[in-house]
Amino acid sequence: MKKTVLLLAFLLCTIYGFSQNALYGVRAGYNISNLDFDPDPTGFANKHRNGFAIGFFGEYSLSNSLAIAPEIQFSAEGANDEGIKIDYLQMPIVFKYKIGDRFAIGVGPQASLKTHDYEDGLKNFAFSGIGGIEYMLSDEFFLDFRYSYGLTNIFDDETELDAINTNMQIGFGLKF
Repeated sequence: MKKTVLLLAFLLCTIYGFSQNALYGVRAGYNISNLDFDPDPTGFANKHRNGFAIGFFGEYSLSNSLAIAPEIQFSAEGANDEGIKIDYLQMPIVFKYKIGDRFAIGVGPQASLKTHDYEDGLKNFAFSGIGGIEYMLSDEFFLDFRYSYGLTNIFDDETELDAINTNMQIGFGLKF
């Protein structure tokens, strides 16, 4: 945990140090998430979970069309069954390519730390790939859509279950 926080602080300080054109902001989103089991589960219905995400970010221009946007967010994900509702503190790092003045597409990695009940059969850390699009409504306000696909099994090795988290997120934010 301490190593993760230290790495995060180092990354944010490094990005801040070489950046001359920086924006900061807040973002909130609506999540539609579920778990992809392998094989399909028996004994319960694997229904999607509706949740929310909220966080803050920095966006640092690397050139006229490229930017990097590290973020810290809380996100309610997992599935609708009580035992597999998972709340995360996440750090997506989105590399953005700007298409004109209004649109941007982005991809990147996302690290997630579970925020509750550390002895519940679910792994405390998860890693995902993330992709999305962003549309600027004005100079400050934007809408975005993101999709994240889990790269690691969310269950501990002792459970003999395999599942990855998938999440669609519709967001609204403010850059200042």
